[in-house]
Amino acid sequence: MNPSILLTTNPYYPHTKILFSPFLPSNNPLRLSKTTLTHHHIRHLRLRYCIPTIRSASIATTFPFDQPTAEPIKPDVFWGQKELTGIQSLVDAMSPPVRISSSALIFAAAIAAGYGLGSKFGGGSRNVALAGAVALGAAGAGAAFALNSCVPEVAAVNLHNFVADVDDPASLKKDDIEAIANKYGVSKQNEAFNAELCDIYCRYVSSVLPPGSEDLKGDEIEAIIKFKNALGIDDPDAAAMHMEIGRRIFRQRLETGDRDADLEQRRAFQKLIYVSTLMFGEASSFLLPWKRVFKVTDAQVELAVRDNAQRLYGFILKSVAQDVNVDQLVGLREAQLTYRLSDELAEDMFKEHTRKLVEENITIALNLLKSKTRSAEATRIVEELNKVLNFNNLLISLRNHPDASRFARGVGPVSLLGGEYDSERRINDLKLLYRAYVSDSLSSGRMEDNKLAALNHLRNIFGLGRQEAESIALEVTAKVYRKQLAQAVTSGELAAADSKAAYLQNLCEELYFDAEKAVEIHEEIYRQKLQLAVADGALSDEDVKALERLQIMFCIRKETVESAHADICGSLFEKVVKEAIAAGVDGYAAEIKKSVRKVAYGLRLTREVAMDIASKAVCKIFISYIQRARAAGSRTESAKELKKMIAFNSLVVTELVADIKGKSSDTPAEESVKEEEKPTEEDEDGEWESLQSLRKIRPGKVSLEKKIQFEINLKDDLPERDRTDLYKTYLLYCITGEVTNIPLGTQFTTKKDDSEYALLNQLGGILGLTAKEIVEVHRSLAERAFRQKAEVILADGQLTKARIEQLNELQKDVGLPPQYAQKIIKGITTTKMAAALETAVAQGRLSIKEIRELREAGVELDTMVSESLRENLFKKTVDGIFSSGTGEFDEEEVYEKLPKDLNINAEKAKGVVHTLARSRLSNSLIQAVALLRQRNHPGVVSSLNDLLACDKAVPSTSLLWEMREELSDLFVIYLKNDPAPEKLSRLQYLLNISDSTAEALQAMKDRALPNGNEAAAEEEFVF
Repeated sequence: MNPSILLTTNPYYPHTKILFSPFLPSNNPLRLSKTTLTHHHIRHLRLRYCIPTIRSASIATTFPFDQPTAEPIKPDVFWGQKELTGIQSLVDAMSPPVRISSSALIFAAAIAAGYGLGSKFGGGSRNVALAGAVALGAAGAGAAFALNSCVPEVAAVNLHNFVADVDDPASLKKDDIEAIANKYGVSKQNEAFNAELCDIYCRYVSSVLPPGSEDLKGDEIEAIIKFKNALGIDDPDAAAMHMEIGRRIFRQRLETGDRDADLEQRRAFQKLIYVSTLMFGEASSFLLPWKRVFKVTDAQVELAVRDNAQRLYGFILKSVAQDVNVDQLVGLREAQLTYRLSDELAEDMFKEHTRKLVEENITIALNLLKSKTRSAEATRIVEELNKVLNFNNLLISLRNHPDASRFARGVGPVSLLGGEYDSERRINDLKLLYRAYVSDSLSSGRMEDNKLAALNHLRNIFGLGRQEAESIALEVTAKVYRKQLAQAVTSGELAAADSKAAYLQNLCEELYFDAEKAVEIHEEIYRQKLQLAVADGALSDEDVKALERLQIMFCIRKETVESAHADICGSLFEKVVKEAIAAGVDGYAAEIKKSVRKVAYGLRLTREVAMDIASKAVCKIFISYIQRARAAGSRTESAKELKKMIAFNSLVVTELVADIKGKSSDTPAEESVKEEEKPTEEDEDGEWESLQSLRKIRPGKVSLEKKIQFEINLKDDLPERDRTDLYKTYLLYCITGEVTNIPLGTQFTTKKDDSEYALLNQLGGILGLTAKEIVEVHRSLAERAFRQKAEVILADGQLTKARIEQLNELQKDVGLPPQYAQKIIKGITTTKMAAALETAVAQGRLSIKEIRELREAGVELDTMVSESLRENLFKKTVDGIFSSGTGEFDEEEVYEKLPKDLNINAEKAKGVVHTLARSRLSNSLIQAVALLRQRNHPGVVSSLNDLLACDKAVPSTSLLWEMREELSDLFVIYLKNDPAPEKLSRLQYLLNISDSTAEALQAMKDRALPNGNEAAAEEEFVF
C-alpha cells in the first residue's frame, strides 16, 4: 500500500470527531535497539547534521492576537512512575563518589580476601595466594562493574519518574535534565539515557499534536521546540522520533477499517509533516526522508504544509476586524512567514477576509433597504455603507504606510469581486445601495467633494462599471436638479436673477451635474409645456408669451425652440394634411380647405416648416403612384398611372399649397408662364427649338388655365436616373400614342394630340427635372432612334450620296438637329473605319506611307488604331529599313518623323530601333557569309549594306569570324560593286581588315571570282 495517500484528504468523508488514543502504550515503551540507533550512529549523525538551536528562535515569536493555547499535557502521558530493582535501588541510594569508593573497596576487599584464602588453603604458597587474589579480584571487579553498569538505567528511570511527576511538562528546564545526569555521573549521550530522552520526547510530541479531526492551534511548534531544548536532544534524534510517530500513524491507519478514522489518520499525518517541516526548516529535506520511507512526493509535502498553514493563518485572520492596526498587520506578516505560507495565498486570504467583513455590512444595509420601514432606516443604511468606506480608506492609508513592507500581504482597497455579490443577480442589489448613497449625498441640495470621492470608492468596491455608476448618479442627480429648478421657478428666484445662465451654471456645479444634460432637461420641460399648450389645436397669445418666458429663463436656443415647434406642432399639422390629401382628387372640399388654413395659422408654423411637412406627406403619395406605374405591364398602363399623379398634383396639391401660403390658386396664365420661364431664361432658344418634341413643351408655349405648383417635387426623393426614366416613359407615350390590343394578336395605335405634351411638362415639374435634364432626355431619345436606323443604313461604313439623302430624310423624321445627326454619322463611320484599319495593320496591309496619307486626310488614327498596333507598325517599318539592302539609315526619319506620324513615344521607339539594329547586325554578317558560300554576289552586297545600315543606327566594334579568308572575299565582292568611300572604309573596319590587306584586295579587284558556271576558278577561291 502506498503511504502517500495519508496526505490526501478526501472531502467526501465527514470529519467525525473520535477519541484520540496515545500512540505509545505503557506495555510497549519506545526503546531504540542497537541495530537501529547505536551510540556510534548517533554520534555520527550529531557531527553531520547538528543544526544551531538559534534557528528555531523565530518559531517562538509571539503574535498580537488571542491564540488558543494547547491543553496542558496530562501527567499520564508518560505512563506514571517506574520501579527500581534491588541493585538499582542500591545504586540510586549512592552518590557517584560513594559508588566509586564502594567499587574500589569491593575490588580491594576481594583481592585481599582472595589472597588470604589462597595463602590459607594453599599451604602458604605465594602463587596460590596470588591466584586466589586474582580470582576473587575478578569477582569483585565484576560486582563493581555490575554496580556501575546499571547507573545509566537508574538515571533513565529517575529521569522518567521526574518528568512524570511534573505537572506541566512544558515547564521542564534543561537544568533539571542536566542535574539528573550529573547526579548519576552519566552523559546525555549514553545509549540508555538518550533512549529515555527520545522516548519522553516522542510521547510528548504525540500528546501535543491534536487528533486528526482537530486543527493545529499554532503554539504546538513552540511547545515542542521548548521541550526538545529542555531535554537537550539533537535534531537528528528528534527527527528520528518524528519519523517513528509517522510509522505508528501509518500502522494505525492499516489497522483501522473505518473511513472516518482513516481520514483522521491522514490529517494527523499531514499535521505531523507540517509541524516537522517548520521545526527543522531547511534541514527537514534530509532529516525527514518522507519520500524514501513513506513514498510521499514533494508535491504532497507541499500540500500538507500549505493546507495547515492556511488553516493557522485563517484562524489568526478571524481576530482581524475593521479597526485593524499596524501591530496586527505586522503580526500577520510574521505569522505568515512562520507558518511558511506563500505571499500569493496570504494575499488572497487577507482580501477574502476583508471582503467578508464588508459583505456583512452590505448584507445589513440591503436588509434595511428592502424592509418595509425603508424610509425610517435610511440613516442606518448610510451608516453601514460609511463603515465600508471607512474600512476601505483605512486599508488604503495602511497600504501607503512607510512600513507597508512589514505588513501582511493583500492590504489595499476592498473589492467584492469573487465573493457573494459577484453575480448578475446580486449586482442589482449593489446598484440599489449605490443609488441610495447617491440620494443621501445630494440630500442637502449640493454634492460635497468628500461625498464625490466616497462615491468613487464605493463604485470601485462594488465593482460597478463607470457607465453604470454614471447612469445611476445621472438619474438621481437629474431628479434633484428638476426639484431644485422647480423651486427656483416657483419662488421667482430664477426669474429675478440678473444672469439666468450663471444661475443655472452655478446650480449644475453645486450638484456636479453635466451642463449638456441640464440643457436636455430644459428642452424636455419646454416640450412638455408646448404639448399642453397645443392640446386644443392652437396656440393662444398667452401661451406664446408663457413659452417665451420659459425660453428666456432656461436659456433655450432659438434652433431648439423651432425644432420643438416643428416636431410637436408639425405632427398636428401633418395629421390634418394627411386627412386632406387622403380624400383624393374629389375630396378636397371647402371644409377641408378651411381646416388646413386654420391649423396652419393657429399653430403659428412658419411657411417653410409647413411646406416641409406637407412636402413629406405629398411625396409619399407621389411615390405610391410611381410604384404602381413601374409595376404596370405596359407603357400605356404606366402612362395612365402617371396621369393620375399629374391630376392629383393639379387638383389637390396645388390647392393645398395655396391654402398653406394663404393665396388663391386661380392665378392668371400669364403669371404662371412668367414664373415658369424663370428657371429657363438662361437656356438658349436653340436648345428648345432643336427638337420637335421640345418645341411642344417649351415654357411659354403651353397654355395653362391656372398655376400648377412644382415646389413640392421628387427631386430629393428619387435618383436622377429614375426620374429621367419616368419622364422618358411618358415621352415615348406622347410620341407613339396609345397601343390597344385586339383579338387574334393584333394591335393598333391611337395617336395623341399635343395636349399630352402639356401633361408631360407638368410631369417634368413634379419629378423636379431641370430644363437641361429635360432637353437631354429629348435629345437622347431622338439620338437613339436616329442611331438605330443609321447603323442599318451604314452597315458597311461607306457613305454614298444616296445614303446621305436617306440619312437626311431620317433626320427630319426623327426631328434631330443636323449637328447631332452629323455627329452620330461620323461616329458610325469612324467605328467602321477603325475596325478596318485595325485589321489592315494587324495583317500588314497598311504601310507608313498610307498612314501619312490618312493623317493628311484628317483621319484620327490615334483613336482608331491602338497604341500596340502602332508600335508594331513602327517595328515592321524599321525592320524593313534594316533589310532593304540599300545601306541607308536616316536618323531624322526614324527617330523623329516616324514616331510623330504614329504618335508613339520617341524614347521608346529609339530603344526599339537599337534592339533591332543589334540583332540584325550579327544576322546580316551571317547571312552575307551564307550567300557567299552560295555564290550569290548580289545577295552578299545587299546583306553587307544591311550590316552598314545597322551600324549607322548602333555603331559597332569590329566583328569576329573564324575564317578570315571569307571576310576578305566579302570585302572584295563589295569592292567590285563600286561603293561610296565612306561605306567601304566602314566595312573594312567592321570586317577587321588591315590597310595592307585592303590594298592587296583592291589590286586583285579585277580578278574573276567563282560563280556557278566557272569550275576552274573554284580552285583559286579560298574558303
